[in-house]
Amino acid sequence: MMPQPGGMPYPGAASQQPGGPPRRDAGAPGGMQQRGPGGPGGPGGPAAPGGPGGPGGTPQRRRDTDPTGRRAEAAFEDTQSMLAAQAGGGRSAGSRPGEGGRRRRGRGASGPAAGGPGGPEGPEGPGGGGPDDDDEPQAKRWTRFLPNWKIVMASFVVLSAGVFGMIAVAYANTPIPNSTQASADDRGSVIYYRDKKTPIARLGVQRVPVKLEQIPKHVQDAVIALENQTFRTDSGIDIAGMARSLWSTVSGTQLQGASTITQQMARGYYEGLSQEVSIQRKIKEIFVSVKLSKEKTKDEILQEYFNLVYFGHGAYGIQAAAKTFFGKNVGQLTVPEGAYLAARVQNPSAFDAQEKKGDYSAIKWRFGAAIKNMGELDPAAYGKYAGSSFEDLKFKKAKAANTYKGLKGYMLNIVLRELKGRGIEQEDLDTEGYKVYTTFDEKMMKEAQKAVKARTASLEPTIHARLASVDPKNGRVLAFYSGDDFVNDFNNRAFDSTKQAASAFKPYVLAAWLENDKSLDSLVDGMRTIKMPGTTPISNSGNAAFGPIDMVKAMASSVNTVFVQMGKEVTLQEVARIAKLAGVGEKAKDNPAYAGKNAVDYAVEEQKYQVTIGSASVTAVEQAAGYGIFANEGKHFDWHTITKVTTVDGGVVLPEQIVERQVITPESAADTTVALQAVVRGGTGGAANLGTRPVAGKTGTNNGYKDAWFVGFTPQIVTAVGMSKDVPYNRAGTRKLKVDKYGLPNRKIKDENLLWKEEPMPSFIGGGGTPTLIWHDYMQAVTAKDEVLQFPPRANTGTRNNLVTPTPTPTPTPTMEDTNPFPDENGDDGGWPNDNNNDGGGGEQGEPDGRECLPWDGSCDVGTDGDPGNGPPNELEQNGAPGAVGAPGVPAAALVPTPSPSGRRP
Repeated sequence: MMPQPGGMPYPGAASQQPGGPPRRDAGAPGGMQQRGPGGPGGPGGPAAPGGPGGPGGTPQRRRDTDPTGRRAEAAFEDTQSMLAAQAGGGRSAGSRPGEGGRRRRGRGASGPAAGGPGGPEGPEGPGGGGPDDDDEPQAKRWTRFLPNWKIVMASFVVLSAGVFGMIAVAYANTPIPNSTQASADDRGSVIYYRDKKTPIARLGVQRVPVKLEQIPKHVQDAVIALENQTFRTDSGIDIAGMARSLWSTVSGTQLQGASTITQQMARGYYEGLSQEVSIQRKIKEIFVSVKLSKEKTKDEILQEYFNLVYFGHGAYGIQAAAKTFFGKNVGQLTVPEGAYLAARVQNPSAFDAQEKKGDYSAIKWRFGAAIKNMGELDPAAYGKYAGSSFEDLKFKKAKAANTYKGLKGYMLNIVLRELKGRGIEQEDLDTEGYKVYTTFDEKMMKEAQKAVKARTASLEPTIHARLASVDPKNGRVLAFYSGDDFVNDFNNRAFDSTKQAASAFKPYVLAAWLENDKSLDSLVDGMRTIKMPGTTPISNSGNAAFGPIDMVKAMASSVNTVFVQMGKEVTLQEVARIAKLAGVGEKAKDNPAYAGKNAVDYAVEEQKYQVTIGSASVTAVEQAAGYGIFANEGKHFDWHTITKVTTVDGGVVLPEQIVERQVITPESAADTTVALQAVVRGGTGGAANLGTRPVAGKTGTNNGYKDAWFVGFTPQIVTAVGMSKDVPYNRAGTRKLKVDKYGLPNRKIKDENLLWKEEPMPSFIGGGGTPTLIWHDYMQAVTAKDEVLQFPPRANTGTRNNLVTPTPTPTPTPTMEDTNPFPDENGDDGGWPNDNNNDGGGGEQGEPDGRECLPWDGSCDVGTDGDPGNGPPNELEQNGAPGAVGAPGVPAAALVPTPSPSGRRP
């Protein structure tokens, strides 16, 4: 039989001998010939290529085979076969079409053996092979792909070593963070009065750190029993809990914690361990917890934990919790109280929400679990509390949030605004533990409220008084009055309510006069009425004519026409310069109607010479700080309410911001003060007299008694008192709205449906009336213990600059109402008209039909043709302070906002 192509044995191949090992057939595709049982040798047939067939029998290994029994030539043949298979498209040399070319070890040359019939020891006879591969059962073929068990074990060992090695490296490279989380030491800030001891309010996070020895053992045990019973002995982690947490996290069924006290402390205290729920964070937390257990004692960890953990109701730390829930220090907590607080640790915010709805079921169950666990932890100590009832707990009576209640709400409001302007937000106060020292004097604040309420108790609730006291030597706001309760009457009028200054603006005109080298002795004609370009006619109170008078008498009698001429002589721009340097008119910039302009600049542009008699709008605190230039030798200090902000450790965060500038010369200040003393000694401000204590000041009443002022000072304190009547109407302005005791309408009425109008007050409230009386009562109380100091003597600055030739002029006969009981220093009892009588201009004019106010009243400016600039824009107060009268063609007055719990103005 001829050999098949490609099946020629390589030269020197040994033929298979009888009795040798049976051949494997390479002809079957991929099949491996199985050895059959040997039998007695039979007559051999012709040898197939690769060696003649041998008789069956016991296999013999030839000397030319390798140690495994495989011939060296066969290995070479296999190599050749594989190369041929690659070259022939995957079919091995010697294979028939359709057959695989894969050879097996110990296989002879390809081609069937041509031996004789098989003997009894083999199915194919001598030299024949066993069954062909195609006969191999299909069910056993998959076993070829199973790895050897030794390989599996080796792989597992290598993988485990790698994982544990990675864990070891990660653990070694995970340090305990050096910095704490920003919230870890969060604690609220304290706002103090100027004595630096008495708190006005506490803001933000309630946290008072304590030492572990201050915390009773039963409180410690309550938390340990409920949160981490193995705390005293574990390594910082709970393996069983971690396994549960890891499985639920990986499976995605739930992301849960099962954290130990050490883990909770690490997560809440150290930077980089956030509250984010993730495997990466959890692993890092575990590493840090283990290291903490090695580097810190259990007591140190527990102390930090108790000062860190949140218990609800805004209480951070065990001391704050004890105060919040039971009104006592932590050292006074009983076992049941400690169990209750321990029960809250799990989910304090949820318990807060449930308790607010009256649902105590969850916290009761948790409380019971705490008592039970404590009994199991130490039966001897806590077993007797097994019957403790939740209902027996005596909680501190919850109070409504009152941080902004009463006077302190107004103080906090202005302090927070000043802090924000200097870069400290309320969020910082809530968490940084600052100590904010203010300028406010507690006694003076209460005296201001007392004086106002005593003089206004019988008045309509829509008539509001505002007061501000400033130290002229540094600009500190010592006290003020804006209302009785910020929560219900949230308009901080002393700082926000801009009203026409009226005659209380005249001292700035006199200061400009003196600064321009003109003396107090200069004479000006006190004519009845004067008409200036761009301004409606301006008249004196009662249309009185005074003839030539000097500056002191002109100030004491508040003669309008004299100050108009003085303004013309020194220019309105010079008057505005002095007033603005004194800080007057700045608040108006917040009013959109002023287009960002200072109120004095606006008045000069729009009302021209009316600015000299007070058409510019000012606040009480601006006037108090402005008059400081007269009390402090011409120097002005910007008003402010904060002296210092420090950290808990005393480091200064913000120093006092003192802005000082010399506005006028000391000589001008001294001479202006002389004129203002005459107002109290023998003029319209006589009710402000404090006996032996020197007082200087100026009254002011605008047209129709809509705004009334008295601004006065001693050498130590400047105080401004202003009054106005602000009435709410429906948006159309046709119907007054019912108001409450604070003068405010129903809070349910939307802002867009409100219009505020400023209306005339009773005549007895004029500048020389109620405002001056309030000033007197208040100043008499707050200066009672002050040293009696004298003002500087008259400087006689400037030269005499008469604007009129001196001629004798009869003095108007005073009425009983106008008679001044305080004669001036020269013994002249005066008889000058009382400033209560419309010292604003326009005295000759009647009230036009359809208007709520006279043309002079700047609050009603509608841009009358032919008389540009009759008045300022409506007093559209920022932050909800009611403004002046609204009129057609002018933006409406400010609307009342809804109270803001945060204290920030809407």
